[in-house]
Amino acid sequence: MSYITGCGCGKNHFCAINNIVVRENAILSLPDLCSKYEHIHLVYDMNTFEAAGRQVRKLLDGSVSSETLFGKELLIPDEKAVALIEETMPESTDLIVGTGSGVIQDLCKFTGTKRNLPYFIVATAPSMDGYGSSGAAMIMNGMKITYPARVADSIVCDVNVLKEAPLDMIRAGYGDVIGKFSCLNDWKLSALVNGEYFCDRIYGMVNDMLGRVRDSGEKLQKRDPSAIKSLTDALIGVGVAMAYAGSTRPGSGSEHHLSHFFEIVGIVRGEPYFPHGIDVACSTVKTAEIRHELLNTDNFEFQKFNRDEWIENIRRVYGKISGKVIEFQDGLGHHSRDMSSVYSAKRDEIKGILSDSPGPDIIRNYLESAGIEYDGFERLYGAEKISDAIRFGMDLKDRYSVLWLYNSIRH
Repeated sequence: MSYITGCGCGKNHFCAINNIVVRENAILSLPDLCSKYEHIHLVYDMNTFEAAGRQVRKLLDGSVSSETLFGKELLIPDEKAVALIEETMPESTDLIVGTGSGVIQDLCKFTGTKRNLPYFIVATAPSMDGYGSSGAAMIMNGMKITYPARVADSIVCDVNVLKEAPLDMIRAGYGDVIGKFSCLNDWKLSALVNGEYFCDRIYGMVNDMLGRVRDSGEKLQKRDPSAIKSLTDALIGVGVAMAYAGSTRPGSGSEHHLSHFFEIVGIVRGEPYFPHGIDVACSTVKTAEIRHELLNTDNFEFQKFNRDEWIENIRRVYGKISGKVIEFQDGLGHHSRDMSSVYSAKRDEIKGILSDSPGPDIIRNYLESAGIEYDGFERLYGAEKISDAIRFGMDLKDRYSVLWLYNSIRH
């Protein structure tokens, strides 16, 4: 567990993770970490079972009482997946141990919180920043919802396992870190225009992690163990920062709004979408383009919200879940806010913040260094879907970002 007291933001920060083990052969620490538990429930899918789950089961053999094994098909963190875990997990369970990355992590986190059980995660890929976070990103009733959740009691990251992960998952983790250029800027922007809580110390933590990883793209493509470890440390560190903040704000902004749009719309329509971190990385190029465009306009005239046009488009874009999106945003009331006086009075300060982030060409260069093909992103989604993501992706979340600024002024 870690604490920061007397922070300049006025809050004390706390993260309840007891053990973080990131090194070669880290998986061998499991028996000692699990020694006090007698009825362990294992969770994995067929892919992560082959990557590390078989070894986890062997190491914990005497204490394992049950397991949930998902198939090789795309696993979605929804009601169906949660129900399978609950059906296979007996009441006597005293610890959940998940083997996997994003979806397995969220399912264990969500179920562990619901059942008031501790959980461990054995990472199989450095693919996302949720290992240390206090939120479970789920898809419930067709909506992407991040639920408050307990953090992992222990995070075990064996570099020998991680470096053998599919290269696209390594790239996804790198892309998730590169996305912090966007979300950190959004956080500052919201603090300025909305008075949202902001912590310089947490901001600095995430920015430092970004600085340590951003130039490692080529080494990651070669599966360099030291680069894999640094990436994993950063991904876990961002999760800890989110736990300190009490929200995902230090790790998620406009780039995640676009990524969530592509995922949700892909599921609703049965259309393909990229892994989360790849979408985040490429979406960071788009949000950088938006910031660049706003920096080059002097017209910050606020547009009155056209509700009828918005509803028509939400129904067109979101289809069968459009009613939930409309209900969600109506409950928040963001569209009914008149920001004209704020944008007018703070235009220069807003531009100052927007300029404090790399331009789209710099972001693209980072992605290319790691082998992330931005052109493939544009080919898969096309101009219309990307435009819809920019206009309506923000409606999936309760969070201000540059998308709200961009879509509510004449530019």
